[in-house]
Amino acid sequence: MKKYTYLFIALITGLHFTACDSYLDIEPQGKVIPETLEENRGLITVAYNGFPTHKSRLTFRADELVLDEFSIDAAYYRDIYIWKDVNPDSQTAAYPWVQFYNTIFYTNYIINEGQKTIEDSADKNQLVGEAYALRAYAYFDLVNLYGNPYDEATADSDKAVPLALEIDLEQVFTPVSVAQVYEQVLTDIDRAKASLVLETQETGMNYRFSLSAVNALEARVNLYSNQWEKALQAAEKALSYNNSLVNLNTDPQLPNRYDSPESVLALEDVYEYEVNNAAYVSEMLTDRYDKDNDLRFGLYFVQAGSRYKSGKGGAQQFKCSIRTSELYLIKAEALMELGRIEESRSVLLALLRNRYRTAYIPALENSVKALDNNGYATLLMEERARELALEGHRWFDLRRTNQKEIRHTFNGDVYTLQANDPRYTLLYPQEAKLNNPEL
Repeated sequence: MKKYTYLFIALITGLHFTACDSYLDIEPQGKVIPETLEENRGLITVAYNGFPTHKSRLTFRADELVLDEFSIDAAYYRDIYIWKDVNPDSQTAAYPWVQFYNTIFYTNYIINEGQKTIEDSADKNQLVGEAYALRAYAYFDLVNLYGNPYDEATADSDKAVPLALEIDLEQVFTPVSVAQVYEQVLTDIDRAKASLVLETQETGMNYRFSLSAVNALEARVNLYSNQWEKALQAAEKALSYNNSLVNLNTDPQLPNRYDSPESVLALEDVYEYEVNNAAYVSEMLTDRYDKDNDLRFGLYFVQAGSRYKSGKGGAQQFKCSIRTSELYLIKAEALMELGRIEESRSVLLALLRNRYRTAYIPALENSVKALDNNGYATLLMEERARELALEGHRWFDLRRTNQKEIRHTFNGDVYTLQANDPRYTLLYPQEAKLNNPEL
């Protein structure tokens, strides 16, 4: 059988890495294959740095943004916005593929080769644990971009993405099933938990994985695959390391900053500056908020004439992959799905008391407690949409829940993503298909 190489891999023999004391502080210093702890720490920092910033592009596919047709960047996002995935314009911003597998390559090197040459120590264990966790995160995002949403009935047959787990430049690069990718993600998470030493990372280094972050990732993975009990357990474990919430009544700061008490993993720019310049917030999103009582509205959105721009991203301080409020929402959703409705209400209210005006809380509590199960389920998902707005969750949440119809208007033309449209799953990038006929 013909084999296909990693055409996209940067030569690791061309760099010597210096471990960083601050965010992404890396300096080339000659030519050497990484062997020491310091050199392999530099290698994983390159892997962190190369993790794709793709989620703001996905936001254009959902219902949170309106593309500004007069923006100089409109051409980059137009075909994303109208779901033109077949033969998009050459200017269209690409979805990541090579970048993911570059990151995976670096983690594979540490897992397969670095462990052999690094002297045993707690720092080595921490590094290897981070490599497993970062690989898990990369594959989790890949399967949710290019594989169908997890469905227990079809996951074994639904085609997803190739798994590359070793350093083998002649590896057969064949896609495996959605179920196999999820299984590998959870295996890597288990190995990460067994190796990681640090419960949390200090501010400024919290782009790196910790026990808190990998348990939070496990909660998200199990949520997406409808493993409610496991999602609950992982969320509770992650919250045991950090359950802080910013009370917007007393501390009106954006909770998605990298230096927020809520930060669990601050790896990604989930809402890029260029996207913010090219888009307004949709009325569908702003209309979700109680503008008199919901304190998030005044923080999340900035008035721009008669419309709104996002105040949640577009700068380095807004690196945000996972934060504690997501864990509260995962816990509440898992409890609800397990039939533990009153416990779920209590968890959700613990979050909402930090988001609504203090004077409004008694009325809010009464209204939440008065809802029947269906009404409460609707409220919970609405609160998830409000809390995590423009943080890269909405597209994935639509995929895993109702895959509703969405309409976008551009230059007077209306484009429709039908309910359960196949375009809720991305096509493999054309360049990747040209390089690998197995796709």
